[in-house]
Amino acid sequence: MDTIRRIALTLVIIGALNWGLIGLFQFDLVAALFGGQEAGFSRVIYTLVGIGALFCIPLLFAPVEEENKGAQRGQNLAYSTEFAEENDPSEFNNDKEN
Repeated sequence: MDTIRRIALTLVIIGALNWGLIGLFQFDLVAALFGGQEAGFSRVIYTLVGIGALFCIPLLFAPVEEENKGAQRGQNLAYSTEFAEENDPSEFNNDKEN
């Protein structure tokens, strides 16, 4: 399913760039490349871009789990500053008790 989402995202990007060209320069790149807006192949490209957008709609509602992905793969995500290592506060409590 990941391949289909990548293809859909690529089609949406192509459509967005084409709309950007239309908005900025009144130039329809898809129509220019494939024989005008009414040409059959242009209509196929426009349809594929629309279908790609439909496949991308669920991405709006997918939970964002960027922070958890590294931990799930067993990577050690140690966030520290460049000046000094950050100590775990629980270490200080153990030292005082001993």
